[in-house]
Amino acid sequence: MAFLLRLSRWIDALSDALGRVLAWLVVVLVLTGVINVVARFAGAQFGLALAGNGMLELQSLLFNLLILLGAVWVLRLDAHLRVDVLQSRWSPRCKAWIDIFGITLLLLPFCTFMVLYSLDFVIRSWLHLELSANPGGLPRYPVKSLIPFAFLLLFLQGGSELIKRIAWIRGYAVAWPVGPRGGA
Repeated sequence: MAFLLRLSRWIDALSDALGRVLAWLVVVLVLTGVINVVARFAGAQFGLALAGNGMLELQSLLFNLLILLGAVWVLRLDAHLRVDVLQSRWSPRCKAWIDIFGITLLLLPFCTFMVLYSLDFVIRSWLHLELSANPGGLPRYPVKSLIPFAFLLLFLQGGSELIKRIAWIRGYAVAWPVGPRGGA
């Protein structure tokens, strides 16, 4: 169990680092939106096209990155959606068992399916060097590569959460429950 807990801490550290990068990515996303709006407004005033489809697609790409990779950080922080009406009445031990079953029966199989299913999708995109259909749009194949990567990271974080729940139930000194819904 000691090795698994060290592995869990390593995965958590990876997810925390990813979360810090994503926090800065939000700033980049907002600045991209502001630049896009200002360029469109200024261009309209002078009859110039200062912003194009590439800027809009960049905003969309950044937003997609936040959603795909943000799920990993949200799971790490235990801030994902739950049915609090039911869960608020459960003991920490019951919550841990529910998490174990949910991670094992839902999250990990879903992540495995998404990684395996998306690989063909990504490979086809790379083989064709898929581009946006919009004039001035961005390449799509690099962004599509993030789909299996994000679900692989989510799988790893789910494994880390599973290790922590099992260790906590077995009586190891694990800092769980933590986060917005936990008690510590």
